[in-house]
Amino acid sequence: MYGLRNGYCCLLKTTTSSVIKKCLRLNSTYDFDVIVIGGGHAGVEAVSAASRMNTNVLLVTHKTQTIGEMSCNPAFGGIGKGHLMREIDAMDGICGKICDLSGIQYKILNRSKGPAVWGWRAQIDRSLYRKWMQNEILQNTPNLTVKCCSVEDLILDKNGDKLQCHGIITSDGQHIRGRTVVLATGTFLRGLINIGLDSYPAGRIGDEPAIGLANTLESVGFQMGRLKTGTPPRIDKNSIDYSNLVATNGDKPPIPFSFMNDRVWIEEDKQIDTWLTFTDERVTDLITQNIHLSRHVREEVRGPRYCPSIESKILKFKHKSHQIWLEPEGLDSDVIYPNGISCTLPESIQQQVINLIPGLERARMLRPGYGVEYDHIDPRQLKQTLETSLIDNLFMSGQINGTTGYEEAAAQGIVAGINAAAKCLGKDPLIISRTDGYIGVLIDDLTTMGTDEPYRMFTSRSEFRLRLRPDNADIRFTQRGYEMGFVSQQRYDRFCQTRQIIDESKEFLQSISKPLSKWRQELGINLDNNRNNSLKTAFQVLALNEFSVNQLVKLFAKQLSPIDCNHILSYRLKSEALYDHYEREEQHLAEEIKSEESLEISPQFDYMNDELVLSNEVRDVLHRNKPKTIFAAKRLPGVTPAAIVSLVYYMRRHCPTMTTTTTTSALSY
Repeated sequence: MYGLRNGYCCLLKTTTSSVIKKCLRLNSTYDFDVIVIGGGHAGVEAVSAASRMNTNVLLVTHKTQTIGEMSCNPAFGGIGKGHLMREIDAMDGICGKICDLSGIQYKILNRSKGPAVWGWRAQIDRSLYRKWMQNEILQNTPNLTVKCCSVEDLILDKNGDKLQCHGIITSDGQHIRGRTVVLATGTFLRGLINIGLDSYPAGRIGDEPAIGLANTLESVGFQMGRLKTGTPPRIDKNSIDYSNLVATNGDKPPIPFSFMNDRVWIEEDKQIDTWLTFTDERVTDLITQNIHLSRHVREEVRGPRYCPSIESKILKFKHKSHQIWLEPEGLDSDVIYPNGISCTLPESIQQQVINLIPGLERARMLRPGYGVEYDHIDPRQLKQTLETSLIDNLFMSGQINGTTGYEEAAAQGIVAGINAAAKCLGKDPLIISRTDGYIGVLIDDLTTMGTDEPYRMFTSRSEFRLRLRPDNADIRFTQRGYEMGFVSQQRYDRFCQTRQIIDESKEFLQSISKPLSKWRQELGINLDNNRNNSLKTAFQVLALNEFSVNQLVKLFAKQLSPIDCNHILSYRLKSEALYDHYEREEQHLAEEIKSEESLEISPQFDYMNDELVLSNEVRDVLHRNKPKTIFAAKRLPGVTPAAIVSLVYYMRRHCPTMTTTTTTSALSY
């Protein structure tokens, strides 16, 4: 329902309209600057980022009640994923802040390793997360309109030989024009739910799939693939016997996700436990006997390697016991999420599987698990901005690009939203290199190599793990975001204050030198062999395991007073000292790689040219993948160092604008 008020056309919330407030100008060629399709984790970050850049945004979603819905596990973060969360937050994203308002157990994973690969993780109260996310989007996001409907088609125009997207066509036939469109459709593109041998169209239980949109993408020439994922059955917490299960507690004190917070909302002693149990040979036998009843497992569609169904795990590791984490879904919820038994067998078999697991002998299943198949595009058809190569002004983020996980989706969403808004405003895009952050690794992996299985982030995917730490994500992104316009003044001011404290503390510690034996004596460290008289600054001493920030604070109370009693700043200062030497080495390597990244290869490059001394296998790999840079070509499986040398020499002969410096760097394989 439309209403006129003060020269604006307002989309009003009424009993017959699923549109929530806000306004758009009548006299504009475009109704909106940025249209985002999908209110999941990619969509909300895209909407928020575009809004922060002061563009006029439309969010199209099935229901406002499912905005920010955690469709699968009630947790955020993990190893690699926690790094993405910290980088999103450093760019003023919202998921980290919402986690700090809704977590019921906070834990840093991987503490047996160095801080560079620690993983922030939180068990989340589903209803609290949804409540605070919807409050953020619907009440605290300026320049936003929300329309509840499905999208059937895109408005496409041709400019010469190139297609351009200029809006959407909704299920109710409305044409809405936008300068840019961001697709964040999750598992909804031709989504199909499987339980046992039954299947029906849906992107999620209770939500219709996007058929028309998938048909459009295929018809205009996008190479499409099909992936699958799944979710476990839910269990009544009051029917579980916890007496012999292993409990896991949260950290004390809990560490917040957001750089804006010094603490999380919940008291450390009120955090909720999770519980560990295991499958045994009885579960293996039951699933093996009934595997023929799972259509989802029999399908040849690829599922997630690192979060497979219990059927897939048993098929691959038949005689192995598998961990099951019993995770509460909220403070006031009776629902337990059994992480590790994603299952698509018939409902009756799922109940039997549950009752064979120690502690769950009398457990009552509240809802069966199910599998979802869905379409995705080959992400090699994307630019590093996440704009598509086939259609200008069309951006994609989340599972539509072949990823899995809330964090991977949110990371793509914030980049797509920023770059869609930047294009509307005539600004340079945000390009995040793999040398800049894990978000850059994610996007580079997708756009360079594609994926034939749901892509998940791990720290092992980065070559620069010692530089790309969770503690310094603000150093890497917040200043840049402030200059581009997607980081608020409030966050920037806090960042400057934190950076000043860390820099001044480092400068002071680097200004004082003493023999190591003297440091040990003054700090009360007694060793049998304490004759090392090598000169060390206080900052170098802090890098040694035997020394702590608290010891130095006691020695230099006045100079280090801003660090005193602040466990977050203490941790950051210790990490800075620990990785100082390695970070400089990685910085040098990163600069070399960046020079390679700048050496672009034309999409029309002819790899079949006879002047190129390449094997047929290498020609085929390069032709199929069409790498955008020499660095991307290096990383393709099957492309040899000799092939890279041949390629660079050929480009040097035929591309006079190439500089000697760039060519030399590109050859240093």
